[in-house]
Amino acid sequence: MKTRILFTLALLLSLGLGAQDFKGATVTVTLENVLNDQGDILAALHTDQTFMKGAGIKNFKAGASPGSLTFTFENVTPGTYAVSVLHDLNSNERMDFESNGMPSEPYGMSGNDMAMGPPTFGGAAFEVGWDDVELHIRF
Repeated sequence: MKTRILFTLALLLSLGLGAQDFKGATVTVTLENVLNDQGDILAALHTDQTFMKGAGIKNFKAGASPGSLTFTFENVTPGTYAVSVLHDLNSNERMDFESNGMPSEPYGMSGNDMAMGPPTFGGAAFEVGWDDVELHIRF
């Protein structure tokens, strides 16, 4: 009986310690089709509450370079998220628009849903669980 109790206690403690080690998943994003080295690449990891409203819950910025770019968001807790990416050609840290309201700078979203009209969280959403996530976004 005593052995059974000790075994159960040791098992519960080991499960509890393993859960404490999890700090969150890593979301790795590969951005494809960067056309030039003008300006910066701005990316953000969003929740439904932050999507299309400014900065994300985690943000990334790097100088633009033609080709592909890979970056990560670390320690992402399980939940539903979306990633937005902007090629900020003039480094003013915001999306610029044509006089007709269309974006004048390349952008992309997780889900690669490029339907007419503004992107939606539902069209860009993906799930993060206990495992790492890899995404590909194309301008």
